[in-house]
Amino acid sequence: MNDRYSRFLAPSTMLLCCLFGVYIVVFRPGYLTSAYYLGVLIILQVMLAALWNYRQRFFPLVIGVFLWAAIAVPLHEAWTSGRWFVLAVGALAGFVIYMKDRHHHFASFHLVAFFCVLAAMVSAMASSYPTVATLKALSLLLLFLYGASGARLAVMGREANFLSGLLLGCEILVYVTAITYFVFGFELFDHPNSRGAVMGVVAVPLLLWGILVGGSAATCRRRTFAFVLALLLLLSSYARAGIAGGAVACILLCFALRRYRLLLKGIGVALLSAALVAAVVPLRQNESGSLAAVFLYKGQQEAGVLASRRSAWDRTSSVIREHPWFGSGFGTSITRDQWTQRVGSFESTPQATREHGNSYLAIAEWVGLLGVMPFFTLVFLVAVNVGRVVVWMRRTGDPFSPAVPVAAVLAAGLVHAGFEDWLFAVGYYVCVFFWTLAFVLVDVLPQTAPALVQASVPRSSPQWADSFGMVAPDR
Repeated sequence: MNDRYSRFLAPSTMLLCCLFGVYIVVFRPGYLTSAYYLGVLIILQVMLAALWNYRQRFFPLVIGVFLWAAIAVPLHEAWTSGRWFVLAVGALAGFVIYMKDRHHHFASFHLVAFFCVLAAMVSAMASSYPTVATLKALSLLLLFLYGASGARLAVMGREANFLSGLLLGCEILVYVTAITYFVFGFELFDHPNSRGAVMGVVAVPLLLWGILVGGSAATCRRRTFAFVLALLLLLSSYARAGIAGGAVACILLCFALRRYRLLLKGIGVALLSAALVAAVVPLRQNESGSLAAVFLYKGQQEAGVLASRRSAWDRTSSVIREHPWFGSGFGTSITRDQWTQRVGSFESTPQATREHGNSYLAIAEWVGLLGVMPFFTLVFLVAVNVGRVVVWMRRTGDPFSPAVPVAAVLAAGLVHAGFEDWLFAVGYYVCVFFWTLAFVLVDVLPQTAPALVQASVPRSSPQWADSFGMVAPDR
């Protein structure tokens, strides 16, 4: 926005807001006593502030509202519906702004994502709940459109600021979650598995990367403390999928960067943390046994490691065999319950969904064998991009690249999605975070965009490192 329009638009906007406020107070005072209308008013104000500085503010807004809608905090009901409005505005505004850039470009990754949306739309026609399936397919379109435009705008040319804010946001989330859970005994998330997903897929990999890139002594101590808290929150959830995802991401980071000593120290800290959690926050009352029995088998050694997943996997496989070609409809499942669609609902209804225990089986059931190929191709491309970053890290030993933390989060997400069905569930905050970073990774790959990486995160540039509070390694 240039200075000419800014000088005119700022006073005009403030004047209109003031007049609107006077109108509400005088003619509609009841709106100020309604939680619903107050929520709508807050949403509009936050949206206006985020649009005013789209590149810096809208990504935190999108992630924040999806997270807010799913945790037990005031006004989360307003964000349950408001999150879709925010995502739609972010996707459309981001696309318009991005297309105005003369250097905009799209790759094969974006084309495959477009075919995924088409497959979701086609499968919705064969769903038992076509309205719900169509709305879910539209939400996938909005997410991918935002990832291909708005999320990229949030990173392009400001990689250091973006990642610095991401680290700070992770620290704040870990501190708040630790206080509510360990001090007050209150579960902020709807389920321990959700806490395990956030900590294992997002917080633990990002905070470990923050430790790897170094910084001042105070910064290192603060990030190390937050990392240990995130590890304790992850282990106390007993969410095996989250633990596996976080472990894979951390091992990849340390192995690729040849930080073997740190890896051994991390294993020791993890074992001590697991022993502490098993003693202080046991899974069940009066339960004892080895750490493997508690965390791997959850006290059910006779049933096997995957006992809790087998029934969901078997049921999903049987549905795929019964409806192999077009599936049950994107985001919907065939259930035994007879149910009439509720138009206007902004969250999934239990009658139209069920647990699958695996994101890859879930998408195969939803869209069928004819529609699953673009989804599997997109996942394969994400895995390939992560592998390229790991190979690059192994060759250079350089943690100072925006691709490194993004790849760590995506690696954890791909592992976690093998045991939970959130990967294409757009209403889930981890899904939104995962796919926005997947689109960002396409732009910051060291192999495909060396000029961008060298310009933004060179190893020998202390100025870039200082913007994080980090110290670039001596050469």
